[in-house]
Amino acid sequence: MPFISIEEVARHVGREVTIRGWLRHRRSSGKIHFLVVRDGTGDLQAVVSKGTVGEEQFAESAKLTQESSLILTGNLKADARAQGGYELEVTRIQPLQIAEPFPIQPKEHSVGFLMEHRHLWLRSHRQHAVLRIRHEIIRACRNFFDERGFVLVDAPIFTPNACEGTTTLFQTDYFDEKAYLTQSGQLYSEATAAAFGKVYCFGPTFRAEKSKTRRHLMEFWMVEPEVAFAELPDMMDLAEAFLSYIVERVLTARRAELAVLERDVAKLERVTPPFPRITYEEAVARLQQKGNPMQFGDDFGGDEETLLSSEFDRPVIVHRYPTAIKAFYMQNDLTRPDLALCMDVLAPEGYGEIIGGGQRIHEHDKLLARIREHKLPEEAFRWYLDLRKFGSVPHAGFGMGIERVVAWICGLEHVRETIPFPRMLYKLYP
Repeated sequence: MPFISIEEVARHVGREVTIRGWLRHRRSSGKIHFLVVRDGTGDLQAVVSKGTVGEEQFAESAKLTQESSLILTGNLKADARAQGGYELEVTRIQPLQIAEPFPIQPKEHSVGFLMEHRHLWLRSHRQHAVLRIRHEIIRACRNFFDERGFVLVDAPIFTPNACEGTTTLFQTDYFDEKAYLTQSGQLYSEATAAAFGKVYCFGPTFRAEKSKTRRHLMEFWMVEPEVAFAELPDMMDLAEAFLSYIVERVLTARRAELAVLERDVAKLERVTPPFPRITYEEAVARLQQKGNPMQFGDDFGGDEETLLSSEFDRPVIVHRYPTAIKAFYMQNDLTRPDLALCMDVLAPEGYGEIIGGGQRIHEHDKLLARIREHKLPEEAFRWYLDLRKFGSVPHAGFGMGIERVVAWICGLEHVRETIPFPRMLYKLYP
Protein backbone atom coordinates (compact mmCIF):
# COMPACT_ATOMS: atom_id res chain seq x y z
CA MET A 1 0.00 0.00 0.00
CA PRO A 2 1.54 3.38 -0.97
CA PHE A 3 2.26 5.92 1.73
CA ILE A 4 0.35 9.19 1.88
CA SER A 5 1.32 12.44 3.56
CA ILE A 6 -0.78 13.92 6.34
CA GLU A 7 -1.42 17.11 4.38
CA GLU A 8 -3.37 15.08 1.78
CA VAL A 9 -5.61 13.06 4.13
CA ALA A 10 -8.74 14.98 3.11
CA ARG A 11 -8.60 13.22 -0.28
CA HIS A 12 -8.54 9.75 1.29
CA VAL A 13 -11.43 9.79 3.78
CA GLY A 14 -13.12 6.39 3.95
CA ARG A 15 -10.08 4.51 2.68
CA GLU A 16 -7.37 2.40 4.24
CA VAL A 17 -4.10 4.34 4.16
CA THR A 18 -0.53 4.09 5.45
CA ILE A 19 1.40 6.98 6.91
CA ARG A 20 4.86 7.25 8.38
CA GLY A 21 6.18 9.79 10.81
CA TRP A 22 7.10 10.57 14.41
CA LEU A 23 5.09 10.49 17.60
CA ARG A 24 4.42 13.98 18.93
CA HIS A 25 2.62 12.72 22.04
CA ARG A 26 0.51 9.84 23.36
CA ARG A 27 -2.25 9.52 25.92
CA SER A 28 -4.06 6.39 26.99
CA SER A 29 -7.60 5.60 28.10
CA GLY A 30 -7.97 2.00 29.19
CA LYS A 31 -7.87 -0.14 26.05
CA ILE A 32 -7.27 2.78 23.69
CA HIS A 33 -4.14 4.79 22.90
CA PHE A 34 -4.49 8.21 21.25
CA LEU A 35 -1.41 9.05 19.24
CA VAL A 36 -0.66 12.39 17.58
CA VAL A 37 1.72 11.73 14.72
CA ARG A 38 3.59 14.28 12.63
CA ASP A 39 5.26 13.69 9.27
CA GLY A 40 6.57 17.16 8.38
CA THR A 41 3.46 18.13 6.43
CA GLY A 42 1.06 18.16 9.38
CA ASP A 43 -0.26 16.35 12.45
CA LEU A 44 -2.82 13.54 12.57
CA GLN A 45 -4.55 11.86 15.48
CA ALA A 46 -4.43 8.08 15.37
CA VAL A 47 -6.51 5.77 17.58
CA VAL A 48 -5.02 2.43 18.56
CA SER A 49 -7.65 0.06 20.01
CA LYS A 50 -6.66 -3.20 21.67
CA GLY A 51 -9.73 -4.84 20.17
CA THR A 52 -8.61 -3.91 16.65
CA VAL A 53 -4.82 -4.37 16.66
CA GLY A 54 -4.61 -7.19 19.21
CA GLU A 55 -2.72 -7.60 22.48
CA GLU A 56 0.80 -7.69 20.99
CA GLN A 57 0.55 -4.58 18.87
CA PHE A 58 -1.31 -2.72 21.57
CA ALA A 59 1.54 -3.48 23.97
CA GLU A 60 4.04 -2.30 21.32
CA SER A 61 2.22 1.00 20.96
CA ALA A 62 2.37 1.49 24.74
CA LYS A 63 6.18 1.58 24.50
CA LEU A 64 6.20 4.50 22.07
CA THR A 65 7.91 7.58 23.44
CA GLN A 66 7.87 11.16 22.16
CA GLU A 67 9.61 11.37 18.75
CA SER A 68 9.62 7.61 18.20
CA SER A 69 9.45 6.85 14.49
CA LEU A 70 6.68 4.58 13.22
CA ILE A 71 4.50 3.43 10.34
CA LEU A 72 0.72 3.29 10.78
CA THR A 73 -1.92 1.66 8.61
CA GLY A 74 -5.59 2.25 9.22
CA ASN A 75 -8.94 3.57 8.08
CA LEU A 76 -9.19 7.31 7.66
CA LYS A 77 -12.33 9.13 8.75
CA ALA A 78 -13.45 12.71 9.26
CA ASP A 79 -13.88 13.70 12.91
CA ALA A 80 -14.41 17.34 13.89
CA ARG A 81 -13.28 16.58 17.44
CA ALA A 82 -9.85 15.39 16.31
CA GLN A 83 -6.86 17.65 15.70
CA GLY A 84 -6.99 18.71 12.06
CA GLY A 85 -10.49 17.32 11.62
CA TYR A 86 -9.45 13.78 10.68
CA GLU A 87 -8.63 10.60 12.54
CA LEU A 88 -6.89 7.35 11.69
CA GLU A 89 -8.37 4.15 13.12
CA VAL A 90 -5.22 2.05 13.28
CA THR A 91 -5.27 -1.55 12.08
CA ARG A 92 -1.49 -2.08 12.07
CA ILE A 93 1.37 -0.34 13.83
CA GLN A 94 5.07 -0.74 13.07
CA PRO A 95 7.54 1.03 15.38
CA LEU A 96 10.83 1.82 13.61
CA GLN A 97 12.83 3.25 16.51
CA ILE A 98 11.84 3.90 20.11
CA ALA A 99 13.26 7.32 20.94
CA GLU A 100 15.25 8.10 24.04
CA PRO A 101 13.72 10.62 26.48
CA PHE A 102 13.28 13.81 24.48
CA PRO A 103 15.10 16.77 26.07
CA ILE A 104 12.58 19.42 25.01
CA GLN A 105 9.40 19.14 27.03
CA PRO A 106 6.22 21.28 27.22
CA LYS A 107 7.66 23.57 29.87
CA GLU A 108 9.71 26.75 29.98
CA HIS A 109 13.23 26.30 28.58
CA SER A 110 15.95 28.93 28.38
CA VAL A 111 16.92 30.30 24.98
CA GLY A 112 20.44 28.98 25.55
CA PHE A 113 19.11 25.48 26.13
CA LEU A 114 16.90 25.62 23.05
CA MET A 115 19.73 26.90 20.86
CA GLU A 116 22.00 24.14 22.14
CA HIS A 117 19.30 21.70 21.01
CA ARG A 118 18.42 23.58 17.82
CA HIS A 119 18.59 20.34 15.82
CA LEU A 120 15.65 19.06 17.91
CA TRP A 121 13.87 22.38 18.53
CA LEU A 122 13.12 22.51 14.80
CA ARG A 123 10.46 19.84 15.36
CA SER A 124 8.20 22.12 17.40
CA HIS A 125 5.01 23.66 16.02
CA ARG A 126 6.41 27.18 16.34
CA GLN A 127 9.68 26.52 14.55
CA HIS A 128 7.87 24.49 11.93
CA ALA A 129 5.58 27.46 11.25
CA VAL A 130 8.48 29.93 11.03
CA LEU A 131 10.43 27.82 8.55
CA ARG A 132 7.35 27.12 6.44
CA ILE A 133 6.87 30.87 6.15
CA ARG A 134 10.56 31.29 5.32
CA HIS A 135 10.08 28.75 2.53
CA GLU A 136 7.09 30.71 1.22
CA ILE A 137 9.05 33.98 1.29
CA ILE A 138 11.92 32.44 -0.67
CA ARG A 139 9.52 30.96 -3.21
CA ALA A 140 7.84 34.37 -3.57
CA CYS A 141 11.22 36.04 -4.14
CA ARG A 142 12.06 33.69 -6.97
CA ASN A 143 8.61 33.86 -8.51
CA PHE A 144 8.56 37.66 -8.42
CA PHE A 145 11.78 38.04 -10.37
CA ASP A 146 11.21 35.07 -12.66
CA GLU A 147 7.81 36.42 -13.67
CA ARG A 148 9.39 39.78 -14.55
CA GLY A 149 12.09 38.47 -16.86
CA PHE A 150 15.03 38.52 -14.46
CA VAL A 151 17.76 35.89 -14.90
CA LEU A 152 19.13 34.12 -11.84
CA VAL A 153 22.94 34.39 -11.97
CA ASP A 154 24.46 33.44 -8.64
CA ALA A 155 27.61 35.11 -7.37
CA PRO A 156 30.68 33.37 -5.90
CA ILE A 157 31.12 32.71 -2.20
CA PHE A 158 34.90 33.22 -2.25
CA THR A 159 35.88 36.74 -3.29
CA PRO A 160 39.19 38.63 -3.56
CA ASN A 161 37.73 41.92 -2.37
CA ALA A 162 35.31 43.62 0.00
CA CYS A 163 31.92 44.99 -0.95
CA GLU A 164 30.50 46.42 2.26
CA GLY A 165 33.65 47.46 4.12
CA THR A 166 36.86 45.72 5.10
CA THR A 167 36.17 45.58 8.84
CA THR A 168 33.50 42.87 8.59
CA LEU A 169 35.27 40.38 6.34
CA PHE A 170 35.79 36.70 7.15
CA GLN A 171 39.24 35.92 5.77
CA THR A 172 40.28 32.44 4.67
CA ASP A 173 43.21 30.80 2.92
CA TYR A 174 42.69 30.11 -0.76
CA PHE A 175 45.70 27.94 -1.59
CA ASP A 176 48.55 30.51 -1.90
CA GLU A 177 46.23 33.54 -1.72
CA LYS A 178 43.95 35.23 0.73
CA ALA A 179 40.22 35.12 0.02
CA TYR A 180 37.13 36.39 1.80
CA LEU A 181 33.65 35.02 2.33
CA THR A 182 31.24 37.17 0.34
CA GLN A 183 29.48 40.08 2.00
CA SER A 184 27.21 40.56 -1.01
CA GLY A 185 26.83 39.36 -4.59
CA GLN A 186 26.23 42.89 -5.81
CA LEU A 187 29.52 43.59 -7.59
CA TYR A 188 29.25 40.37 -9.58
CA SER A 189 25.59 41.04 -10.29
CA GLU A 190 26.63 44.34 -11.89
CA ALA A 191 28.75 42.34 -14.32
CA THR A 192 25.93 39.93 -15.15
CA ALA A 193 23.42 42.80 -15.50
CA ALA A 194 25.64 44.16 -18.28
CA ALA A 195 25.29 40.77 -19.96
CA PHE A 196 21.59 40.00 -19.34
CA GLY A 197 19.97 43.35 -18.53
CA LYS A 198 17.95 42.21 -15.48
CA VAL A 199 19.45 39.71 -13.07
CA TYR A 200 19.29 38.59 -9.47
CA CYS A 201 21.50 36.47 -7.26
CA PHE A 202 20.36 34.56 -4.21
CA GLY A 203 22.68 33.02 -1.70
CA PRO A 204 24.45 33.11 1.66
CA THR A 205 26.43 36.17 2.71
CA PHE A 206 28.79 36.66 5.62
CA ARG A 207 29.50 39.62 7.90
CA ALA A 208 32.03 39.44 10.72
CA GLU A 209 30.15 42.01 12.75
CA LYS A 210 30.79 41.76 16.47
CA SER A 211 27.18 42.49 17.20
CA LYS A 212 24.82 40.70 19.56
CA THR A 213 21.66 42.55 18.61
CA ARG A 214 18.41 40.79 17.77
CA ARG A 215 18.80 41.82 14.10
CA HIS A 216 22.26 40.42 13.30
CA LEU A 217 23.63 37.06 12.18
CA MET A 218 27.13 36.24 10.97
CA GLU A 219 25.70 34.23 8.05
CA PHE A 220 22.47 35.17 6.33
CA TRP A 221 20.79 34.88 2.95
CA MET A 222 20.29 37.75 0.55
CA VAL A 223 18.38 38.18 -2.68
CA GLU A 224 19.91 40.91 -4.83
CA PRO A 225 18.42 42.20 -8.10
CA GLU A 226 20.50 44.40 -10.42
CA VAL A 227 19.10 46.21 -13.45
CA ALA A 228 20.90 47.88 -16.36
CA PHE A 229 19.61 51.31 -17.45
CA ALA A 230 17.89 51.72 -14.05
CA GLU A 231 18.16 54.60 -11.61
CA LEU A 232 17.20 55.23 -7.99
CA PRO A 233 13.45 55.85 -8.58
CA ASP A 234 13.25 52.54 -10.47
CA MET A 235 14.67 50.70 -7.46
CA MET A 236 12.23 52.34 -5.07
CA ASP A 237 9.36 51.23 -7.31
CA LEU A 238 10.81 47.71 -7.60
CA ALA A 239 11.36 47.33 -3.84
CA GLU A 240 7.82 48.50 -3.12
CA ALA A 241 6.30 46.02 -5.57
CA PHE A 242 8.61 43.25 -4.35
CA LEU A 243 7.74 43.55 -0.64
CA SER A 244 4.03 43.90 -1.35
CA TYR A 245 4.14 40.73 -3.46
CA ILE A 246 5.96 38.74 -0.74
CA VAL A 247 3.54 39.75 2.02
CA GLU A 248 0.52 39.00 -0.17
CA ARG A 249 1.86 35.52 -0.97
CA VAL A 250 2.42 34.70 2.73
CA LEU A 251 -1.04 35.97 3.66
CA THR A 252 -2.56 33.82 0.92
CA ALA A 253 -0.60 30.60 1.45
CA ARG A 254 0.48 30.59 5.11
CA ARG A 255 -2.45 31.82 7.20
CA ALA A 256 -2.35 28.67 9.32
CA GLU A 257 1.31 29.18 10.18
CA LEU A 258 0.74 32.85 11.00
CA ALA A 259 -2.04 31.72 13.36
CA VAL A 260 0.35 29.32 15.13
CA LEU A 261 2.66 32.29 15.70
CA GLU A 262 -0.31 34.43 16.84
CA ARG A 263 0.73 37.05 14.29
CA ASP A 264 -1.54 40.09 13.93
CA VAL A 265 -2.31 39.71 10.21
CA ALA A 266 -4.18 43.03 10.11
CA LYS A 267 -0.79 44.73 10.29
CA LEU A 268 0.47 42.71 7.34
CA GLU A 269 -2.68 43.39 5.33
CA ARG A 270 -1.79 47.08 5.40
CA VAL A 271 1.43 46.42 3.49
CA THR A 272 0.24 47.67 0.12
CA PRO A 273 1.54 50.39 -2.23
CA PRO A 274 2.27 53.18 -2.11
CA PHE A 275 4.93 53.17 0.62
CA PRO A 276 5.84 56.50 2.21
CA ARG A 277 9.11 57.93 0.88
CA ILE A 278 11.17 60.47 2.79
CA THR A 279 14.66 61.86 2.35
CA TYR A 280 17.42 61.25 4.85
CA GLU A 281 17.25 64.93 5.80
CA GLU A 282 13.52 64.64 6.46
CA ALA A 283 14.17 61.54 8.56
CA VAL A 284 16.76 63.35 10.67
CA ALA A 285 14.33 66.22 11.24
CA ARG A 286 11.57 63.81 12.30
CA LEU A 287 13.91 62.09 14.75
CA GLN A 288 15.05 65.37 16.24
CA GLN A 289 11.42 66.37 16.75
CA LYS A 290 11.03 63.18 18.78
CA GLY A 291 13.98 64.12 20.96
CA ASN A 292 16.58 61.90 19.28
CA PRO A 293 20.04 63.55 19.24
CA MET A 294 20.89 62.37 15.71
CA GLN A 295 22.62 64.97 13.52
CA PHE A 296 23.05 65.25 9.75
CA GLY A 297 25.91 62.94 8.78
CA ASP A 298 25.13 60.28 11.41
CA ASP A 299 24.03 56.85 10.27
CA PHE A 300 20.90 55.24 11.63
CA GLY A 301 21.19 52.74 14.42
CA GLY A 302 18.55 50.31 15.62
CA ASP A 303 16.98 52.90 17.92
CA GLU A 304 16.66 55.46 15.15
CA GLU A 305 15.20 52.93 12.71
CA THR A 306 12.66 51.80 15.28
CA LEU A 307 11.67 55.33 16.21
CA LEU A 308 11.30 56.43 12.60
CA SER A 309 9.38 53.39 11.37
CA SER A 310 6.94 53.66 14.28
CA GLU A 311 5.35 56.62 12.49
CA PHE A 312 4.14 54.42 9.63
CA ASP A 313 1.87 51.39 9.27
CA ARG A 314 3.82 49.95 6.33
CA PRO A 315 7.46 49.98 5.18
CA VAL A 316 8.99 53.42 4.70
CA ILE A 317 11.66 54.21 2.08
CA VAL A 318 14.41 56.58 3.21
CA HIS A 319 16.54 57.88 0.34
CA ARG A 320 19.54 60.13 -0.39
CA TYR A 321 21.84 59.56 2.55
CA PRO A 322 25.12 61.49 2.86
CA THR A 323 27.71 60.08 0.45
CA ALA A 324 30.27 60.00 3.28
CA ILE A 325 28.43 57.24 5.17
CA LYS A 326 27.63 55.05 2.18
CA ALA A 327 29.63 52.46 0.23
CA PHE A 328 32.30 53.48 -2.28
CA TYR A 329 30.26 52.43 -5.32
CA MET A 330 27.21 54.62 -4.63
CA GLN A 331 26.43 57.24 -7.28
CA ASN A 332 26.02 60.77 -5.96
CA ASP A 333 23.16 63.14 -6.72
CA LEU A 334 24.33 65.57 -9.40
CA THR A 335 22.29 68.39 -7.82
CA ARG A 336 23.62 67.58 -4.34
CA PRO A 337 27.03 65.87 -4.67
CA ASP A 338 27.15 65.37 -0.89
CA LEU A 339 24.16 62.99 -1.14
CA ALA A 340 24.18 59.45 -2.51
CA LEU A 341 21.46 58.08 -4.80
CA CYS A 342 20.67 55.33 -2.34
CA MET A 343 17.74 54.06 -0.33
CA ASP A 344 16.90 51.90 2.65
CA VAL A 345 13.53 50.29 3.28
CA LEU A 346 12.63 50.16 6.96
CA ALA A 347 10.05 47.62 8.09
CA PRO A 348 7.29 48.73 10.48
CA GLU A 349 6.94 47.54 14.08
CA GLY A 350 10.60 48.15 14.88
CA TYR A 351 12.16 45.56 12.58
CA GLY A 352 14.61 47.97 10.98
CA GLU A 353 16.27 47.94 7.60
CA ILE A 354 15.21 45.05 5.38
CA ILE A 355 16.33 46.41 1.99
CA GLY A 356 19.31 48.55 1.09
CA GLY A 357 20.45 49.66 -2.33
CA GLY A 358 20.55 52.36 -4.92
CA GLN A 359 22.25 53.59 -8.07
CA ARG A 360 25.85 52.59 -8.80
CA ILE A 361 28.67 54.75 -10.14
CA HIS A 362 28.94 53.98 -13.85
CA GLU A 363 31.78 56.37 -14.75
CA HIS A 364 35.25 54.77 -14.71
CA ASP A 365 37.28 57.73 -13.42
CA LYS A 366 34.78 58.58 -10.69
CA LEU A 367 34.74 54.98 -9.46
CA LEU A 368 38.56 54.79 -9.50
CA ALA A 369 38.75 57.99 -7.48
CA ARG A 370 36.27 56.59 -4.96
CA ILE A 371 38.23 53.34 -4.61
CA ARG A 372 41.37 55.36 -3.88
CA GLU A 373 39.51 57.60 -1.47
CA HIS A 374 38.40 54.53 0.49
CA LYS A 375 41.96 53.13 0.35
CA LEU A 376 40.81 49.90 -1.30
CA PRO A 377 43.25 47.68 -3.27
CA GLU A 378 42.97 48.75 -6.91
CA GLU A 379 44.23 45.45 -8.27
CA ALA A 380 41.41 43.51 -6.60
CA PHE A 381 38.87 45.80 -8.29
CA ARG A 382 40.46 45.81 -11.74
CA TRP A 383 37.69 43.61 -13.17
CA TYR A 384 35.04 45.82 -11.55
CA LEU A 385 36.57 48.93 -13.11
CA ASP A 386 36.65 47.10 -16.46
CA LEU A 387 32.84 47.13 -16.47
CA ARG A 388 33.02 50.91 -16.84
CA LYS A 389 35.16 50.65 -19.99
CA PHE A 390 32.95 48.48 -22.17
CA GLY A 391 29.49 49.93 -22.71
CA SER A 392 28.88 51.28 -19.21
CA VAL A 393 25.35 52.50 -18.49
CA PRO A 394 23.51 53.78 -15.43
CA HIS A 395 22.44 50.80 -13.36
CA ALA A 396 20.97 50.12 -9.94
CA GLY A 397 19.96 47.38 -7.56
CA PHE A 398 19.33 46.41 -3.97
CA GLY A 399 19.76 43.62 -1.47
CA MET A 400 17.13 42.14 0.82
CA GLY A 401 18.09 40.02 3.81
CA ILE A 402 15.77 37.02 4.09
CA GLU A 403 16.12 36.58 7.83
CA ARG A 404 15.01 40.10 8.76
CA VAL A 405 12.01 39.81 6.46
CA VAL A 406 11.09 36.47 8.03
CA ALA A 407 11.40 38.02 11.50
CA TRP A 408 9.16 40.93 10.51
CA ILE A 409 6.47 38.90 8.76
CA CYS A 410 6.40 36.28 11.52
CA GLY A 411 6.52 38.88 14.29
CA LEU A 412 9.59 37.33 15.94
CA GLU A 413 11.65 38.94 18.66
CA HIS A 414 15.02 37.72 17.32
CA VAL A 415 16.42 36.62 13.96
CA ARG A 416 17.91 33.45 15.48
CA GLU A 417 14.58 31.68 14.86
CA THR A 418 14.44 32.63 11.17
CA ILE A 419 17.04 30.20 9.85
CA PRO A 420 17.41 26.49 10.67
CA PHE A 421 20.90 26.78 12.15
CA PRO A 422 21.81 30.39 13.01
CA ARG A 423 25.41 31.55 13.15
CA MET A 424 25.73 34.20 15.84
CA LEU A 425 28.60 35.88 17.64
CA TYR A 426 30.54 33.08 19.38
CA LYS A 427 27.80 30.58 18.50
CA LEU A 428 28.83 27.89 16.00
CA TYR A 429 27.19 24.75 17.49
CA PRO A 430 25.26 22.82 16.35
